[in-house]
Amino acid sequence: MMSFLINILTERGEGRPVFACPDRRIAVLCAGLALILSAAVPRCAAQAVSPKPLINITAYTIDADIQPKDHTLDATSQVTFTALENLPQVSFNLHGALRVDKVTDAKGTALNGVRGPNASLVVTPPAPMQQGQTGTWTFHYSGELENGNGGPVEGLKLAYVGDPISYLLYAADWFPMTGYTTDRFTAQMHIKAPSGYTVIGSGSTGKPKPTADGEEEWDFTWDKPGFPGTIIAGKFEPPVSVQGATNIRIYTTAAHKAVAADYAGTALREFAYFTSTFGIPESTQINVVELPDDTVPSFWAPEIAAVAGSRIAARNEFRLLANTIAHQWWGSEVSPATLNDSWITNGMARYGELMYLEDDAGRSALETAIQDVSAGALAYDTIPLSSAGTLPPYSPQFQSMTLEKGALVYHMLRWEVGDDCFDRILRAVVAQYRDKGIRTGEFQRLAEQTCQVQLTPFFAEWLDGTGAPEFKDNYAVYRLGNNKGFRTIGEIQQNMDLFNMPMDLRVETEGRTEDKRIQVVGTDSQYVIDTFGRPRRIIIDPDDWILKTTPDLEVRVAILRGQQLAAQGDTTGALAEYQRALKANPQSSLASYRIGELLFSMRNYQAAVNAYRDALRGDDDPAWTEVWSHIAIGKIFDLTGQRDRAITEYREALQTNDNTAGALNEARHWIQTPYKRPEGQ
Repeated sequence: MMSFLINILTERGEGRPVFACPDRRIAVLCAGLALILSAAVPRCAAQAVSPKPLINITAYTIDADIQPKDHTLDATSQVTFTALENLPQVSFNLHGALRVDKVTDAKGTALNGVRGPNASLVVTPPAPMQQGQTGTWTFHYSGELENGNGGPVEGLKLAYVGDPISYLLYAADWFPMTGYTTDRFTAQMHIKAPSGYTVIGSGSTGKPKPTADGEEEWDFTWDKPGFPGTIIAGKFEPPVSVQGATNIRIYTTAAHKAVAADYAGTALREFAYFTSTFGIPESTQINVVELPDDTVPSFWAPEIAAVAGSRIAARNEFRLLANTIAHQWWGSEVSPATLNDSWITNGMARYGELMYLEDDAGRSALETAIQDVSAGALAYDTIPLSSAGTLPPYSPQFQSMTLEKGALVYHMLRWEVGDDCFDRILRAVVAQYRDKGIRTGEFQRLAEQTCQVQLTPFFAEWLDGTGAPEFKDNYAVYRLGNNKGFRTIGEIQQNMDLFNMPMDLRVETEGRTEDKRIQVVGTDSQYVIDTFGRPRRIIIDPDDWILKTTPDLEVRVAILRGQQLAAQGDTTGALAEYQRALKANPQSSLASYRIGELLFSMRNYQAAVNAYRDALRGDDDPAWTEVWSHIAIGKIFDLTGQRDRAITEYREALQTNDNTAGALNEARHWIQTPYKRPEGQ
């Protein structure tokens, strides 16, 4: 079910690399899809609605032996839990590739455990458990973890034992669990691995201890309720840190050791920024660990920020790292009480990433990113954000809402209450809900108490409603007597009857530009503005604080949907979305480029060339469509035996002097070597 998301992130498009996402207007798609897989990796595909929790797991003691040579895991997990209802049977999630050998209770009595649907494990105690009763059961299990078979998400490998990196991500259900991202627990883990491997986990207790069988045992203790269920073991180089900041360590394989020092500096700056913004974290230790490229682009756990090797090597992937580190506060320290509350942590991790972008690259970078996030926020905005838990957690809808719209809720809340009060809200949430789950209603009450402001209209609009307003401005300008300037009398019209928010109007006059804040309430709101110079233009919400529907956004939403459908293999649906984007903007170079890309993949070369030519004749937005269209046309000429024409196109690409995503390097390569379609494509 999730393989299409991996594909769009990792496959190389027949044009520019899809993975690189050079277009700053759609870069959020790649970042967003990366975080779809890392911030809230979904449970089994059949689970459409998050069930009511039946047990509360509080503690684990896990002994595990990983053998990369044989791809095997052998483990014993002692699980302490409390029944939340009267239960004749207790169900856990456990990776489908793992064979359960034995389940015993605290007295050593063997319990009957059978596999249920969707890799569940159903255990029957000797007598039904009563509500409030606590049990400690021990599970003995083993199996091969060489591919993604049996995992909780079809087509996605979340657990792997092998060389050079083995990973057991919390999302993989490699130990008996329930309540993903909502059921907090403590853990003691004792991990055995062959000598020569470094093992990373949450709460390291020191150097490894040699064992009688020639292996090494690594011990980890995380005694605060959280999500310490990720283990990564690899043939890593010695950790790299910035001098004087050894609390942040970068673990890479030899293949990426050259960039480790720079990455350490980036991680240090991001960690320092989030510490100053959210407060001192529970642990000041952060291990940034390389993941293979065949799994999720990033993943987090207490004290761990795991990032795919290719993203570490990319050097400009600081936003993905920022989001992953932000989860040390939003996800690790504070978690959603239910999936309906996931916007609180997913959205803030995304917005934390954008706040760091603003701090690092300036306000204009934030504004550009907000435009991108807005497309994701509206792509699947069909039910209220407060009801997101009714959607399958693996779905683009759930992720688009909790990540992108969640981030926009924070952005608009910042505008509503002001920067100072917004910062105090964030700190108050982290301080008061440390090691606990938080509900949406609790977040609202805390925000209102912190800022001494009534926020019911705000949360009703953005959490309990759907859609975004489309603003229109009707106004007339009158000259005032005695050389006193001009008076503009206008009315803001929009289509959301419950809308009630402050909004800026920017009045560009023949003299200076003036801003005025007005309160927009309901579908019609009047305003009066006096200026010395004659107004030439009035801009609604010039700094993009409010999520709103615009013609440009409609184009980007359609293209985003089309890309996701194309990655799923739905070429007909993707083409329809791209055509919808062209209908909204017939000059959209990006829409034409995406059509060409899709037709190229279908080997419809003549139609693909026509689409790429349309991209070259379009609005040149984004600019990289020019260089990559020339390269794509050159490839088609190579494939159809027209080498001279192909070289001409590659040279046209060089003349753009646009090296977005390595375009110029690729053009030079194909000038030297005729393009051939890779086998299997």
